[in-house]
Amino acid sequence: MGKLIINEWIKIFRRPGTYVMIGLVLLFILAFAGLNKYEEITSEPMNNSNWKQELETQIKNDKQYLSEMGGVNSNLRMFYEREIAIKEYQLENDLAPQTESHVWTFVNDAQAVISFAGLFTIIIAAGIVASEFSWGTVKLLLIRPISRSKILLSKYLTVGLFGLLLLALIYFMSTLVGLLLFGLPTSEVPHLAYINGEVVERNIAFHLIGQYLLGSIDILMIATMAFMISAVFRNSSLAIGISLFLFFMGGTATMLLAGRFEWTKYILFANTNLSVYFDGVPPIEGMTLSFSIIILIVYFVVFHLLAFSVFSKRDVAA
Repeated sequence: MGKLIINEWIKIFRRPGTYVMIGLVLLFILAFAGLNKYEEITSEPMNNSNWKQELETQIKNDKQYLSEMGGVNSNLRMFYEREIAIKEYQLENDLAPQTESHVWTFVNDAQAVISFAGLFTIIIAAGIVASEFSWGTVKLLLIRPISRSKILLSKYLTVGLFGLLLLALIYFMSTLVGLLLFGLPTSEVPHLAYINGEVVERNIAFHLIGQYLLGSIDILMIATMAFMISAVFRNSSLAIGISLFLFFMGGTATMLLAGRFEWTKYILFANTNLSVYFDGVPPIEGMTLSFSIIILIVYFVVFHLLAFSVFSKRDVAA
């Protein structure tokens, strides 16, 4: 299996387009950092001396909204309960809201670049099987004394490793650029998370690593779908088109439906953002972390069953 993965990895990096993708990811990070630095230089420093009074006013308004809308919408109730708890914790522990730019604010903002990593991972996933058929090299693979399942699995694992490479590249590159342009924070900057009705402090660096990993779940699922379409239909254009459309529009469409239909919780995109269970509000009332994980596993298994069953039985002699 290891040799198969190495072989697939070599194939990917023999293509000039792979280096273009990596270069674009680095370019996006640098451009994003430049824009943030320009905004920091041109913007006036924020006066944060009255932050306690501002928080007290915000808490008062949040409590009013909670009493008015909390009984109507459970998600809004959870949202305002979280906001109130975090702001009260800040007041009790004399933690002023962050207004300065530093390395961790940039690493947090750089999560926007993950979408481009998802785009490039989907392109690799969509072509890694279909290209073998279009180039006619699939026969050279299948004449080896290796099962088709192992060949397909090695390709999928290679896609996953490529996605992890881009994700790690974004995190470490944004950390390096953030340190050079924005520096370290002047004081300790914990992340305040609201878990099981309590506010807890988390190390910001480890919190952001978790956010990056959780933020890549939708990329993993869409890449798996693209991989399945590539294996089943042998058409990379179809796989890229469908997958990218769902990648960019699936979440928005799901959120629009979530307010009207309860069955929306069974849609893939309603369950890909697991970070809401650790630090936020689930999109639909009654959804839990275990429920979303089960739904994701079901979709994951279905995608792979289709891909492996069709690829294993397909006649490629013609």
